[in-house]
Order: sequence, then C-alpha cells, then structure tokens
Amino acid sequence: MKRSTLFILSITGVYSAILHSAAWSVNNFLMTGPKAYLTFSSSVAAGAHSGMEECKFQFGWERWNCPESALQLSTHNRLRSATRETSFVHAISSAGVMYTLTRNCSLGDFDSCGCDDSRNGRVGGRGWVWGGCSDNVEFGEKVSKLFVDALETGHDTRALINLHNNEVGRLAVKDTMKRACKCHGVSGSCSIQTCWLQLAEFREVGNLLKLKYDQAQKLEMDKRRLRAGNSAESRGATAETFHRIHATELVFLEDSPDYCTRNASLGHQGTEGRECLQSGRNLSQWEKRSCRRLCTECGLRVEERRTEVVASCNCRFHWCCTVRCEQCRTLVAKHFCTRRDSAAPNHSRQRSRAHRR
Repeated sequence: MKRSTLFILSITGVYSAILHSAAWSVNNFLMTGPKAYLTFSSSVAAGAHSGMEECKFQFGWERWNCPESALQLSTHNRLRSATRETSFVHAISSAGVMYTLTRNCSLGDFDSCGCDDSRNGRVGGRGWVWGGCSDNVEFGEKVSKLFVDALETGHDTRALINLHNNEVGRLAVKDTMKRACKCHGVSGSCSIQTCWLQLAEFREVGNLLKLKYDQAQKLEMDKRRLRAGNSAESRGATAETFHRIHATELVFLEDSPDYCTRNASLGHQGTEGRECLQSGRNLSQWEKRSCRRLCTECGLRVEERRTEVVASCNCRFHWCCTVRCEQCRTLVAKHFCTRRDSAAPNHSRQRSRAHRR
C-alpha cells in the first residue's frame, strides 16, 4: 500500500514552547502511515483540541492556566523542557486523542472499527455476565499511539519522559471506564444482568490527571550522565531511574519557572491582568483563594471592576410557537490582578514553592 506523509489539520491556538517544551505538535500533526489511517485525522485533531480545552478548565484559576501561547509542543530536536506542566499537557492531549477515537468508533464513524465483544458471554461477577457493546479502547489506544507517540523522534531522557506521560494519559482513559448493565428476567426481576464497559465523561479523565499532576514525581538524575545525551551511559541512567517509576505516575525533570511574572521567551504571560474569584455561589475553596494565589502572592493587588452584562430575561412562551424575551442589563463585579501603585513586588518566598501554579 502506498505510504504518504502529510500534515493534518491546523488547530486554533498555536502551541508555542511550553517552557521550550517538548515533543509533538497539534498545530502540525505529522503522520507517516497507510492511507487507511487518513480517515482518523479529524478525530485525532478534535481529540487533541478537547484535551487542551480540558487543560484550560483544570488550570483556569491557577498561575499557569494552560494559555494558548504556551501550547505549542515543538517537534524539532532543540532544547526542550520537561516540567510538571509539560507532563500534564502530554498526558491530557494523548488522553483526548484516544478518547475521541474510541468514542467515534462506538458511534460507527469508522468502517474498520466496531464494538469490543471479546469478553461477551463470560461470567463477570455474581448475577451478571459480559455482553452488549463495550467501547473499543484497544482500538483507540492503538491508533492514538500511531499519531502521538510516533511524533516523538528523540531518544534522550526528555523523549522517554514524554512517551511515558503520553501513556499515563491513555491509561487514565482506561482507568475511568465504567460498567453499564441491562436487567433481564421475568417481569423485570433482574435475575441476571448483561454488562459492558463504556467511557466515562472526559471531565473524569481530566480530574484524574489533575490529581496525578499534583502528585507528579520529579526524576532525580545524575547531571553528568544526563549531559551525555543519547549515549549508552545516559540511556543506562534513564533506565535505572524509570525502573522505580510506576506506569501510572506523571513524571517531570525540571522545576517549573515563576509563573507570576511575564516571560515571553518561555511563552507565559504572568498573572497581571488575570481575573480571579472572591465570592460567588458553589465556589470551591481553591477557587475562593484564587485572588490570593494569582494576585497577592505574586506581588499584585486585587482591583474590582464593575461590568455591565446584557442577558435575556422575563422570557414568555407565545402560542404557537415562539419564545420572546426581554434584554436585561445588570452590573457584575469582577476582580483582576493589577500592579501595586507603590513598593516593588516582593514574592520571592512564594516563588520558591515549586509546583504552585
């Protein structure tokens, strides 16, 4: 079968050097393979995009908030960083690609893929057997590797870290799958159930990977051996280190920079001008502390601004069949991080908290 090399779909928001970051590019998805795989390209791109949207949600009120300017994962072999944030981006993007491929397979979008019925007929537990149409995560995993892992062309420690974190993302999709069941029996007695596995909401995958981000392990490696690059000595040091790492743990190599201040060369804008939350219904404690985390601890002050919001209100149904609404204007108080009028910012103590975002 003829092989072709092509670029697949540009996604809005250039993924610019996550701290001179690593491994693969959603903006320039490169795949070399049979034409049969071309049919998956839009799902791969959509999956990567959904991963980035989930990243923005998970880090919405943190110092590093998965900004558009920081989401370009470069493919060339220049110096790349491997920070805690980079690890999450690799994991959530890889998970997004696998998740979307699996879901689209179940929806019948691909001729070459169908349900996973490999367990059907087996006894799964007391009162239930495997059956129905399980989501085919094995298919999603296989194709996602072809698109994602194949783009990591390096052979050094950073490349291995990226591949490891890609796999952590895929395992998170599997680990969050849920069992769904249908009852059988006389008069709805549910004497036996037929069960299958289905994908959880992608938000659950994001929540799991965010927890792994908080617990990510830093690899402590011999700097002299690390500088040896792609040598036998360097590979030996890496193999020794990875032997102690669990397959489901996110790992990183370098401490995160200070996200309080703007650093254009590293692709982050700092927290000046960022919105934060002080009050509101159903806010978590983490959200309620966002002004302190983004503003105060970064040497900035909290400024309240009142913004006029126009929304539909007093809607009424008219027979038949329209809904008519009025336009109501309300003033909403929002809070933003701004520079102090006096005294230079002093947040060196807070900066030392390495994985504070």
